[in-house]
Amino acid sequence: MIAMTSPETTFSTNRLTLTSRLAMILPTHCLLIDEEDLRPYECDGLTAYRELPLAVCLPETEGQVIDVLRTCHQLGVPVVARGAGTGLSGGAMPHAQGVVLSLARFSKILRVDRAARLAVVQPGVRNLAVSEAAAPFGLYYAPDPSSQIACTLGGNVAENSGGVHCLKYGLTVHNVLRLRVVSIEGEIFEIGSAAPDASGYDLLALMIGSEGMLGVVTEVTLKLLPKPALAQVVMASFNDVGQAGEAVADIIAAGIIPAGLEMMDRAATAAVEPYVKAGYDLNAAAILLCESDGTPEEVAEEILRVTAVLTAAGASEIRVSQSESERLRFWAGRKAAFPAVGRITPDYYCMDGTIPRKRLAEMLTAISDMERKYSLRCANVFHAGDGNLHPLIMYDAAKPGEWARAEAFGVEILELSVALGGSITGEHGVGIEKINQMCVQYKTPELEAFHRIKAAFDETGLLNPGKAVPSLHRCAEYGRMHVHHGATKFPELERF
Repeated sequence: MIAMTSPETTFSTNRLTLTSRLAMILPTHCLLIDEEDLRPYECDGLTAYRELPLAVCLPETEGQVIDVLRTCHQLGVPVVARGAGTGLSGGAMPHAQGVVLSLARFSKILRVDRAARLAVVQPGVRNLAVSEAAAPFGLYYAPDPSSQIACTLGGNVAENSGGVHCLKYGLTVHNVLRLRVVSIEGEIFEIGSAAPDASGYDLLALMIGSEGMLGVVTEVTLKLLPKPALAQVVMASFNDVGQAGEAVADIIAAGIIPAGLEMMDRAATAAVEPYVKAGYDLNAAAILLCESDGTPEEVAEEILRVTAVLTAAGASEIRVSQSESERLRFWAGRKAAFPAVGRITPDYYCMDGTIPRKRLAEMLTAISDMERKYSLRCANVFHAGDGNLHPLIMYDAAKPGEWARAEAFGVEILELSVALGGSITGEHGVGIEKINQMCVQYKTPELEAFHRIKAAFDETGLLNPGKAVPSLHRCAEYGRMHVHHGATKFPELERF
């Protein structure tokens, strides 16, 4: 029989009991309970949603992680696992009656195996540090989020992070071989394998992207790739954003799978160029960055094919990087888009939706209409090759009503993404930010399946409660689901 505790309502525990139990597990420097120490953990990169936890735990050993989870399970205390806090969907926002379990001190690269082309790392290792450690062996780790200098592998696993090269080389789920995980009860289990395939259900894919709701990762085995002999970037300018969107679809339709295919509109390049001096065309309505990698012969052939497609699509100017430094400069501008926009507006709201590539032009036109509707500016940067949108809605939180308009703007983008045949997220996750839009994307049977999976791993609902998967009651309140006379087929699932 499953207990009817409700993480979405109120957990109740004696804070003194909790902290005294945690103090028996952790050294003094690994347990934070004072408000000034808790404040840095009140939110992740989505600063609009904030909450102070009861305590922050910073374990240094797997044994301490196990003991913290067992203690919280015994006391019925929610646990929110946290990495570097660079997430953008509120997935690491604390629970007011819970603890934050930070894996920041799990920062060791345990092994780089050149022959097997893999790396074994702890979850607190920075994404970029893996490629730096593998570089002497001619290897690298492919997923490269814009925050790769700071984001950690544990967070990448939780959110199934991507990056500018995910079109050809895949998301985190395509580049992780094995995970070591601790359950809420403090039990260790290992999923996946260094072998090409493993028997049984694919729990590895289930765990990756589960947003810390099923278990806490303490070790990750990553697939490494040989560094390409050569890489070049084609930068194309367009006088119309819709035309640029069509060019993206044309490249894929031509059978070309670039290493990266990114798009930025004029508002984005205008913000980025003074900040990075990447050499972008500021007169263009939009630019595309299309990278080819491989042997020199493969790159030369693909560059010719890409430039032919871009010319036919109406590109007004085409440039090809002539050196590695120029290639890196082109990408530096794209990866600096978020901080660059932060320099020109008091606040911005970064959205994350995915649509079919052929609908890019349609979405860009709609976003332009929304700018006028909400009286807010929006800079657009896209992982265009796989249809992943990152509109940056600019607003001023100090002005009454602007945050509400920005939030409504974002909701309209997400719900249009679903209407166009896409998804409410591509790599940032759902967290707390998009939980209502899950009611738009999924119907009752799918949500019930999600809840049953959650219950199989965490029957008391203590891991990251209130995130990612909404209750059916919440969806009914949001007006996107019909629940007959307030009843559902599985009422015991309502506590999640």
